[in-house]
Amino acid sequence: MVRAPFELAGYTIQPGQRLQIDVPVARLYTHTPLHIPVEVVHGRKEGPVMLVCGGIHGDEINGVEIVRRLLRSKAINSLRGTLIAVPVVNVFGFLQQTRYLPDRRDLNRCFPGSDKGSLGGRIAALFREEIVDHATHIIDLHTGAIHRTNLPQIRAQLGVGGETERMADAFGAPVILNAELREGSLRHYAQHRGIPVLTYEAGEALRFDEWAIAPGVRGVLRVMRRLGMLTGEQRRRAPSPAELANGSGWARAPIDGILRPKVRLGARVSKDEILGKVADPFGNDEGEVRAMADGIVIGMSRLPLANEGEALYHIARFDEIEEAETAIESFQSSLTPLPDALY
Repeated sequence: MVRAPFELAGYTIQPGQRLQIDVPVARLYTHTPLHIPVEVVHGRKEGPVMLVCGGIHGDEINGVEIVRRLLRSKAINSLRGTLIAVPVVNVFGFLQQTRYLPDRRDLNRCFPGSDKGSLGGRIAALFREEIVDHATHIIDLHTGAIHRTNLPQIRAQLGVGGETERMADAFGAPVILNAELREGSLRHYAQHRGIPVLTYEAGEALRFDEWAIAPGVRGVLRVMRRLGMLTGEQRRRAPSPAELANGSGWARAPIDGILRPKVRLGARVSKDEILGKVADPFGNDEGEVRAMADGIVIGMSRLPLANEGEALYHIARFDEIEEAETAIESFQSSLTPLPDALY
C-alpha cells in the first residue's frame, strides 16, 4: 500500500521525498521577508512524525548544529515515518544573537499563542498551527543561558505515560530531570495534547560545544530507532543508563564579587562542600559558595562576575549518587566524536 503524501504549511511532500520549506513569519521594518526554515523527510513506510527543533531561544545555537548533522546522517535515508527538522524557530533572536524576541518576550513562554496577540504569541501560534500540531513526538533542543553551561541532560515530565519515559531512556544522556511543565512552554502545550516531548539541555548559549552536539545527534537517532523510525543498530556503544534525579537546586553567590570556582561541571559534591569563593577585587571581603546537598553539578556559571544571590551552581540530587557518578563518567568516556556519516 502506497503511503499518503504529507501536508505541511501549504506544501505537499510525497513518500520518499525530502523538501526544504520556508514558512513565512513576518516582514522586517526594512520590508525584508522573514521565514522559519524547515526540512521535511517523508519516508516511504508508515511511522511516527518526529519534530526536532532548535533555536526557540535565538542564542542557543548548539541545537542548530544538531539538526544539521541529523539531516546529513545516512541513517535517515531509510526512514520510516516522517521527520520535521527545524534548526531555528526564533529567527528574530537568532539574527540578533539574543534569547528573546524584539519585544523582549521569551518565545518559550508564549504557547499556545494567538494570531491576534503579541509578536511572541503570533509566532507561537504560527509554529503551533503549521508545524507542532502535525507531530506525534517532539525533541526540543536547548542550551544553558548566556554565560551559563549545562551538562548534557534530558528534561521531561515522567510518570504521565510510557512513551515519554521510553524516549528519555533511549536518548542516552547521563542525567534525566523529572521537570515540571512550565506554562507557556512548547513542552507544556504539546504534553497537554498528548504529544510526548523531550527537552535536551547541553552546553552554553552562543557557543558550539562539541561535547554537547555529538551526543545530541546520537541521542536523537537512538530515540528514532527506539520508535521504529530507523533500521539497523547504533554504531557506537551506548553509555551507561541515565540516572533519574529526584530534585535539583542552585547554590548562589553569598556576596557581590568575583567567583573563583573550585569544582567542574559534572563533579560529584557533598553537602556543605565549598564549590567556589567569591571576593571583591581586593580580597578584603570573601564568601564561600557551598553545596546545599549531596549531588552532581549539572549546570554552572561561566562568568566570574557575580552579584549577591546569583545562581552559580546547579546541583541535581540522586537516590543512588554512585550510579549517577558512574553514568556521567561513562558518558564522558564516550565523547570521542565520529565523522558525520557514521552517526
